[in-house]
Amino acid sequence: MQAPVLHVAVIGAGEKSAALLRALAGMERVRVAGVAASDPEAPGARLARELGIPVTAEWRALVGRPDLDVVVQPDPDPAVTAEIRRLEPVRAHLLPPGATELVLALVEAGERLIRRLRERDRERDLILDSTHDGVLAVNGEGLVTVCNTAAERLLGVGREKVLGRPAAEVIPGTRLHAVLQSGKPELNQQQDLGSTTIVTNRMPVRDESGRVVGAVAVFRDITEVKALAEEITDLRETKALLEAIIHSTQDAISVVDSRGMGLLVNPAYTRLTGLTPEQVIGKPATVDIDETQESMHLQVLRTRRPVRGVPMKVGPRRRDVIVDVAPILVDGELKGSVGVIHDVSEILRLTEELEQQKKLVRRLQSKYTFEDIVATSPTMQMAVEQARRAAETPATVLLRGESGTGKELFAHAIHNASGRPGEFVRVNCAAIPDQLLESELFGYADGAFTGARRGGRRGLFEEAQGGTIFLDEIGDLSLGLQAKLLRVLQEKEIRRVGETTPIPVNVRIIAATNANLEDKMARGEFREDLYYRLNVIPIFIPPLRHRREDIPTLVERFVERFNREYGRAVTSIDPAVMEPLMRYHWPGNVRELENVISRAMVSVDVRESVLLPRHLPPLDGLSGGRHAPAPAGPGRTATAVLPLADVVAAAEREALRRALEATGGNKTEAARRLGIAPRTLYYKLERHGLLGAR
Repeated sequence: MQAPVLHVAVIGAGEKSAALLRALAGMERVRVAGVAASDPEAPGARLARELGIPVTAEWRALVGRPDLDVVVQPDPDPAVTAEIRRLEPVRAHLLPPGATELVLALVEAGERLIRRLRERDRERDLILDSTHDGVLAVNGEGLVTVCNTAAERLLGVGREKVLGRPAAEVIPGTRLHAVLQSGKPELNQQQDLGSTTIVTNRMPVRDESGRVVGAVAVFRDITEVKALAEEITDLRETKALLEAIIHSTQDAISVVDSRGMGLLVNPAYTRLTGLTPEQVIGKPATVDIDETQESMHLQVLRTRRPVRGVPMKVGPRRRDVIVDVAPILVDGELKGSVGVIHDVSEILRLTEELEQQKKLVRRLQSKYTFEDIVATSPTMQMAVEQARRAAETPATVLLRGESGTGKELFAHAIHNASGRPGEFVRVNCAAIPDQLLESELFGYADGAFTGARRGGRRGLFEEAQGGTIFLDEIGDLSLGLQAKLLRVLQEKEIRRVGETTPIPVNVRIIAATNANLEDKMARGEFREDLYYRLNVIPIFIPPLRHRREDIPTLVERFVERFNREYGRAVTSIDPAVMEPLMRYHWPGNVRELENVISRAMVSVDVRESVLLPRHLPPLDGLSGGRHAPAPAGPGRTATAVLPLADVVAAAEREALRRALEATGGNKTEAARRLGIAPRTLYYKLERHGLLGAR
C-alpha cells in the first residue's frame, strides 16, 4: 500500500523558507500546498513561483484548508503562532519552533552532505582522470559505471558512449564478467585491443557483507608495465596524493609513526617552527620542543586518544602555538599520529578583529541621560543633583553603591551631560585578568610580548581620547595597576606596554565600586593616594530598599520597555502588584526589580492589558530564598522580623547620629569616640545620608 501524501503549508518567505522549499520539492510524498508571503518578492515567494507552488498574502485561508496536514513557520512570528493555535477547527498540525529549527538544521545538514558527496564524486573523477591508467568499472549486472579519461584514450571512444553499456560491447574479449562470477582477481593479464596491447588488473568490488557487487579493470599500455608494477607495489600514487593534500594546507602538520619517529612535515610546519624536514623526519617526536614540555604525539600514542587546544612552544624560536593531535588507527591498529599546529599570532589577529567589533558595538550602545534616571526619593534626587554638578566639571568622579543600583547609568548620564566629544568607554576591572588589563588600558608596542600584534595596539585610554573612561569595580584593581593609574591621574599621560615614550591623554575618569575602599586601605589593599585622587567628587547611589518611593515609577518604566520587547499590551498595573514589591528587601536592587518585572511580563498573555499579582514570580524564591519585608515604619509593626543587613544598617545609622549629637557635629571627635578613622566616618555618613547632620 502506497504511503499517503503529506500536505504542508509554509508561513513566511525568508531565506529559511526558501531552504525548506528546496528540500521539500525533492520529496515524493510531500506536497507544498502553498506559501504565505507578505512580501511577494521575498526569496521564498520567488522560489515558490518557480516551483509552481501557490503564493498568497493571506495565511489564514491557507491554514484553514481541509486537506492540510502540517503548518511550518521557519521564521516564527509569536502573534501569528498564537492566532493559528486559536483557530478552530484546524486539522493541520503546527510544527513547534524547536521542531522547525530541527527540520531546517536537518535540511541544511542534508544539503551539506549532498554537497560533500558531490565534491567527493568530483574529487574521485579528478583523481581518476589525472592518472595515466585506464579505469573501467562495472556494476553487478556488467554495465559500465566508471570510465576515466585514460580509458577513453586507450579505447578510442568517449565515456558518454560507454557508460551504461555492457562491458563486452566496450572491450571485446574482456573478462570482467568472469571476475563478477568468480569473485577472484586477475592480475597482470595481457589483452589485445587491436591497435594497442594493454596489461590489465581486474578486481572484484565487494560490499560490507563480502558480496560481489561489481568489478573494476585498471589497464595501461604494455610499454608502461614496469612503471605500473612499481607504482602498485610502492603505492606511490597514494603517497603522492596524501602529500599533495598535506602540502597544500596552510596549517602546520606533522606525522609520526607508532614509535613516535617523524614521518612527514609540510612546508607550513617549516615556516612556523623553523625546522626543515631533514631535522624532523626519522627523529623523535620531541625534536621540536624543549625538555620542559611533554610531546603531544607521545601522549596520543600512549593513550590512543586525541588531544585538542593544547598551548605549547615549538622550534628554536619557541613560537607560541595551539596543538591538536589525533591517533592514526587502521583496522583498530595504531599506525602513528598526526598533529595540526595553529599559529597563536593568527588567533590573536582574529581576537583583535573581535575586539574591533566589540568597540563598534560599544559605540552603537544606547546612551543614557539624566532623564533616564528615576529619582522620586530625596536621597536619589540628591545623588542626581550631585551628578549634574559633576558633569559641569572635568573632575574625577567616584560612584559608590551596592551592585545593581545603577552606577553605570549615572556614568553614562554624566558623560552625555558633560558635552565631551569623545567616546564613552567602559572597563570592568574585575572581569579582565590582571596580566591582560594593563595592555587593554594602555595598549602595547610592537614586539612588546610574544604574539603581540605587529605595529602595536592602542589602549582603551587612547580610545577614550576626548571622552570618558568608566572604570567599574575599581576596588578589584591590583596594587601594581593602581600605581600606573595614579600616574595617569597625576601626569595626564600614559605609556604603552613595551614603550617609554609618554602619550598625552585628555580623558575624564569616572570610577565605581560596591566595595568599602576605606576598609581596603586599612588592610593595605588599596592605595590611599589613589583613593584621594579618585574621590574628588564622591556620589553615593542609595540601594532600592532606601528609596522605595521610586519603585512604582521604575515598575512603570520596565512595563513600557517590556511591552515593546515582548510584544505585550499592558496599559495598567493592578495596585495589588505594588504591595509585595514595596515590602521586598531587594538585595539585588534595581537590577533585581528589572528581572522580576521581566519575568512577570513573560507570563502576561498577549491579550491581557493589566499586570496582576498572579503574574509576579514568588519573591520568596529570589536572592537565595530570602523574603525580607521593609524596615518597620508607618503601617508596619516594629516586631516584624527584619533581615540582618537592615538591622545592622539601622544600628549603625543610630550610632552615627548619637555620636554627632554628643560631639555637637564635630566629626573628628565623633570618629575618635566611635573608634574609626575620619575618612571611614565620612564614608558612612554619606552612605546613611547624614553628611550634613549635626
